[in-house]
Amino acid sequence: MKVLVTGGTGFIGSRLVGALVEAGHAVRVLRRANSSLIGLEGKRVEHCIGDILDAGAVAQAVEGVDLVFHVAALSSYWRARRAEVYRVNVDGTRTVMEACLRLRVPRVVHTSSVAAIGLAPDGRWANEETPFDRLSATFAYADSKHRAELEVQRAVARGLQAVIVNPAVVMGAGDHNLVSGSMVIQFARRPILAVPPGGICVADVDAVVQGHLAAAERGRVGERYILGGENLSYWQVGHIIAEVVGRPAPRWIIPRWVLGPAAAAVDLFNRLSRRPPVVNGEQLRLSAHNFFFDSSKAIRELGYSPLPFRLAVEKAYRWYREHGYLA
Repeated sequence: MKVLVTGGTGFIGSRLVGALVEAGHAVRVLRRANSSLIGLEGKRVEHCIGDILDAGAVAQAVEGVDLVFHVAALSSYWRARRAEVYRVNVDGTRTVMEACLRLRVPRVVHTSSVAAIGLAPDGRWANEETPFDRLSATFAYADSKHRAELEVQRAVARGLQAVIVNPAVVMGAGDHNLVSGSMVIQFARRPILAVPPGGICVADVDAVVQGHLAAAERGRVGERYILGGENLSYWQVGHIIAEVVGRPAPRWIIPRWVLGPAAAAVDLFNRLSRRPPVVNGEQLRLSAHNFFFDSSKAIRELGYSPLPFRLAVEKAYRWYREHGYLA
């Protein structure tokens, strides 16, 4: 089978490319000319140079394929301007879906995020039916991924055979862009003594890749599937990472009342600074909440098998050591 992967040089995308090549598929990658090729080292793939915002390049990449995995997105949102996040995640998704419709691609898997689902009320775990909440709508990345899903659903209504997957915070080997993996590097380089009061759903990248493949094979058209793992507090996350990298565990939980003023100060600094942000106010505000998710639908319908968070951290730490990130 001939498969296109947009975002195939990124973390999830490159791991997905590896799995597809290993399974014997002919893989084409749509990437920008300046994309890092670290994740594709040793993999025989066809390279199509272009941007998901370029309709011509997208059409050329989509031509003749049997399956499209649309993984490309601006995930490191704190390093980009708000308008760029929407442009890449929403407009780019619309461009890809239009090309898939026009060229009659038999099957599409769109990589969304649990951020597009948002917070469940009353502290419950969110699932695929959870209404998108007001707080998440203020978060540019979450709102952009939610709007991107609407573009996919519009294409489905016009006949596109598309399925949506919603990975949680993904950890594991190969995150060379330092999105979620930056937590491992931060803990490895110096003790982190305090963590936020909230929590997150964390998933192993290898489980997420298998979830993508299962969605392509068995996912129901128009449905979304959460690809999560363990729901952990930042306190638990910090203690697991610290133990793996051999650093002291966090000692304190940051009080919730501190996060608002700290977020405002960070936002002001980022507006005045000419350097790309290391963190933004949205991250700090949201870290007070528990973003917990239920993967039971993917487990039931796709045969999705979550993996332990500790295993993902161990694989990430080993990969960063082997590739000189901790020198």
